[in-house]
Amino acid sequence: MRSLRMVACAAAAVGAGLALTTPAVAAPTDSTVVTFNVVGAGLDITAPETASLGSGLPGTVLSGSIGTVRVTDQRGAPDASWTATVTSTHFETGGGSPDERILASQVDYWSGPGAEQEGNGTFTPGQPTSANAEPLDTVNPIVAFTHTGGTGINSVAWSPTLNVNIPASAIVGLYTGTVTHSVA
Repeated sequence: MRSLRMVACAAAAVGAGLALTTPAVAAPTDSTVVTFNVVGAGLDITAPETASLGSGLPGTVLSGSIGTVRVTDQRGAPDASWTATVTSTHFETGGGSPDERILASQVDYWSGPGAEQEGNGTFTPGQPTSANAEPLDTVNPIVAFTHTGGTGINSVAWSPTLNVNIPASAIVGLYTGTVTHSVA
């Protein structure tokens, strides 16, 4: 009986030793580091290629919209501020005489309120009402619209009006000039 006990104790000791020396088996794991880029597409302004304001008599004011101007800001910037400006050439018939030229300063620009505003921050028209219309210039731009603050992407559209102060001495003809919108 004594030998049976010794065998049983030896077997128990071996079993206990195996339990102490065998590590626990953990579930297999693996990790993946994931990266991606958020990219911006830039700051852009679009305006109609052409616009006709109609007809007016010498000594009167001719008013008309040039169509929709839109700023789209897809820079995704932490400060999504920008300023849109406008300049103009003189308006001429091509005849060459002073009376066949309407100076840019004789054309008033009125941005009007913004439409289709998207994004956060503050959108501000340069000339919110017709009473705020400003004369165009060939060199010094006037502010058409601004966006301050905000983050990420934003956009706004507006339909500016031009008020052409036709001089009483203007010669009859088709006058052509270029109005240029810029954004930065």
